[in-house]
Amino acid sequence: MDQLEEVLDDLRQLGHGIYPALLRDVGLPRALAAVAGRAIPPAQVDLEAVGRYRSEIEEAVYLCCLEALQNVGKHAGDGVEARIVIRERPDRLEFEIRDEGQGFRHMVGAAEGHGLTNMQERLAAVGGTLEVESAPGGGTRVRGGVPLGSDGRRPAGGVVELESDSSSVVGTR
Repeated sequence: MDQLEEVLDDLRQLGHGIYPALLRDVGLPRALAAVAGRAIPPAQVDLEAVGRYRSEIEEAVYLCCLEALQNVGKHAGDGVEARIVIRERPDRLEFEIRDEGQGFRHMVGAAEGHGLTNMQERLAAVGGTLEVESAPGGGTRVRGGVPLGSDGRRPAGGVVELESDSSSVVGTR
């Protein structure tokens, strides 16, 4: 339960405009690996050529991943694991959070929860998009992307090296 409280504390800080120190200091790959390592349920993180980006891009993607992980914990069912995939394309940073949990009926035009609305608004603020796919008994997939343009990426300062503990982290650069 302490791990869930830490994740919720991160969300509360961000809600008050406080940029998480871990995200600022080590960037998106390591910050997500740390969250995945303490998430309930556990999550795997797969990274493909992910580096550093403008703070507003890193924050939007980080928060969306946190919100999606929180939703897995609340709604997917017992014993379900989540997987976070982050990849950089030539002009876009993409992410996906998926689980094989109980899923839900996603109806176009239906009122969505505050979490999904917040995710959509955060991504829209940086020119990004969000898609949610789910079906009863079929798990849920949350995908998003943010255009990088010529100014989206910051110099990474070298290769991203991730230290893996009990959580599963795969990183390439």
